[in-house]
Amino acid sequence: MTAIAERADRAAFAQLFARYAPRVKAHLTARGAAAGAAEELTQEVMLVLWRKAALYDANRGGLPAWLYTISRNCLYNRMRGEQRREADDPIETPEPVGGVSSGEEILISLERQRALSVCLRQLAPEQREILEQAYWRGQTLQECADQRKLPLGTVKTRVRLALQHLRELMKTRNDK
Repeated sequence: MTAIAERADRAAFAQLFARYAPRVKAHLTARGAAAGAAEELTQEVMLVLWRKAALYDANRGGLPAWLYTISRNCLYNRMRGEQRREADDPIETPEPVGGVSSGEEILISLERQRALSVCLRQLAPEQREILEQAYWRGQTLQECADQRKLPLGTVKTRVRLALQHLRELMKTRNDK
């Protein structure tokens, strides 16, 4: 670390990278990061190591602990960013069908769409995504299963549970 901090020694960094990158990736995967995301985050962590090597203090803890702390923070930052994007991006809801004519009917239709969008956000991500694929993108359940590399029965169960949960959410929302 001293060689990296003081001289920007690329050979020393390559050695640290070879030794610790697989450990960091395994740490991120164990914390729930998907394989692709873990790979990207590992690159970010190692870039932080390169840029902030001078901040490392061996008296405060070992290098693995420092790297795991950086990796955890990078993962949390990524998760927070995804949550913000999900909150900013409204879930697509189907367009109302039929010829809505009066202003009151339009408002009722828009309120139902808004309620559906709010309730969809409350579903588990795997259930919400399956519903979006099957009902809004028009994919068959078999296509959903193939795309996600899941058994067809699992997809059908997720759809059934998602629709059941969605009905309950909409019902409690309407009862208020």
